Amino acid sequence: MPLPEKRSRQDLPAIPPCSQLNRVSLTLDGEGLTWASSANETLLPRQIPPIILRDEGLTVLVKVFIAPVQEMVMSNVADTVDEGKQGLLARFKQGLSKTRSGLTKNLGRLFLGAKTIDADLLEEIETLLITGDFGVEVTQEIIQDLTDRVSRKTLTDSLALRAVLRDLLIAIVEPVAQPLVLPADAEPAVVLMVGVNGSGKTTTAGKLAHYFKATGRKVLLAAGDTFRAAAVEQLQVWGDRNQVEVIAQHTGADSASVIFDSMTAAKSRGTDVLIADTAGRLQNKKNLMDELAKIERVLKRQDPQAPQAVLLVIDAGTGQNAISQAREFLKAVAVTGIVLTKLDGTARGGILFALARQLALPIHFVGIGEQVDDLRPFSAEMFVDAILDND
Repeated sequence: MPLPEKRSRQDLPAIPPCSQLNRVSLTLDGEGLTWASSANETLLPRQIPPIILRDEGLTVLVKVFIAPVQEMVMSNVADTVDEGKQGLLARFKQGLSKTRSGLTKNLGRLFLGAKTIDADLLEEIETLLITGDFGVEVTQEIIQDLTDRVSRKTLTDSLALRAVLRDLLIAIVEPVAQPLVLPADAEPAVVLMVGVNGSGKTTTAGKLAHYFKATGRKVLLAAGDTFRAAAVEQLQVWGDRNQVEVIAQHTGADSASVIFDSMTAAKSRGTDVLIADTAGRLQNKKNLMDELAKIERVLKRQDPQAPQAVLLVIDAGTGQNAISQAREFLKAVAVTGIVLTKLDGTARGGILFALARQLALPIHFVGIGEQVDDLRPFSAEMFVDAILDND
């Protein structure tokens, strides 16, 4: 039935106790216009007479179905929570797709093809873990545990093997999956970003500014990387994007001086969090590593407790070299936690397990994409489920 050029604008009368009519839409059927629910909701019919609308000779029968308000709201809240968790897991899966493509696909092939668990199967799992950069120590620990379970006949089928592997991986990284907690009484709390060239420090600083601002903190950025060309401009772009002020000097300026000025500005502005970027430095360059110690001394002149956090930013694609990087940085400055970046660009995500086992430093965040909200607080269970593709 075609719609007339001039349609009625008459509103339906309010029908207490529910005002949900705005949530439904008109659809044509064989009899006329029928109210249809949206968002796949199941509406419970009530005994309400049909409503007759008249406009310029056109008579339309409207059948109204109303759901109880309280039940609908509770259902929507539950759906939102569930979709949030599933959506986050989906983001992790997408960001870790390269690691999953190497590990999960091959593990799935092994599990599907294996009727019994034997030495050959365990050897193939060992090879997959080594090539995924889980490291020798972690790999041997896992294989030894699986071997012991098989010998005791407590592990007999591939489905159980997958579940045990998941539990073992979570147990390795769960102790280091710690949120970044800054003292509330610090004025400001200083977060110092350190790492080698190209690890993603400046980008991570910008994303951290977004993260803290979203939690209601007043944030200030310090452009302490005065060595790399365009590093100051890059941080200023992040500042503009997040509407966060950036304290900067010219390229080649003394990094410790920039951070000292930033600390002074942060105190005068009532800033909650000061995030200080620093120049990328190779762990074997003593003069650059000494500069970090100088920055730390300068900060302590203004606040003996500063910096409240020193985050070592590590590119996941560096593989086992990340271990040696971290150990050298630990000699120069008191690293308090790790941010593992660029997991979306490598199939070597297993390095996170090696870092957890060998360094035992908190892993606060992981980078799983290029968007501003792709810097995610690290969750052991979410990470393992993403790489094993467990729902």
